[in-house]
Amino acid sequence: MSYCQTLREFGSDIWDGWHEHPFIKGIGSGNLEREKFIYWIKQDYLYLKDYARVFALAGGKARKLDQMQMFASLMDGILNTEMKLHRDYCAEFGIDTEELENLSKSPTCQAYTDFLVRTSANETVGVTVAALLPCLWGFYEIGSNLKQTGNTSSSNPYRHWIEMYSSQEFADLANWGKDLMEYFSEEAGQEEWESMKQAFLISSKYEAMFWEMAHILEEWKF
Repeated sequence: MSYCQTLREFGSDIWDGWHEHPFIKGIGSGNLEREKFIYWIKQDYLYLKDYARVFALAGGKARKLDQMQMFASLMDGILNTEMKLHRDYCAEFGIDTEELENLSKSPTCQAYTDFLVRTSANETVGVTVAALLPCLWGFYEIGSNLKQTGNTSSSNPYRHWIEMYSSQEFADLANWGKDLMEYFSEEAGQEEWESMKQAFLISSKYEAMFWEMAHILEEWKF
């Protein structure tokens, strides 16, 4: 069993639960309330800015040129592929880039990005990759599942979302992330491997919380 398969099994209860979340099922059916999708798009745009920044921080710690190149490729894919999808969706809903740049993070978005940035600053590159992987790999798993089981016809207003996250381009991004995980897991000692598992699990939980955040239109209470 590969290291990535071990991690996927370690977080299986959480990952399997993603597919049953009403937000995900609403994207698959096309019945998700527009207000919730717009909320998610805005918060995920803010999240992705820090997510890409963490890849840059990890690349700065990398010891080998090929590792730096892989981090740079992943960061480029996020900034110029995934975030473009968000801007395109927002344009359809009448939300311009200036509005996106002036948004504030929700409590969950703030907590998740703080965790990722803190991990990249204080932990090894391998632990950082483990914290990044649930988003990169998880979205491809969700997109692929919805492509097989969801409504991908023109009647689904979210079909382009499904197409994006099930695309070969995004599969390549996910596979690059998994390749990095395998590389750093191979050279990790037992203590670092345990830290990798915990970082992977925490990020997996935050992914679940992010879907719930959008479903309930989370707000700051104080």
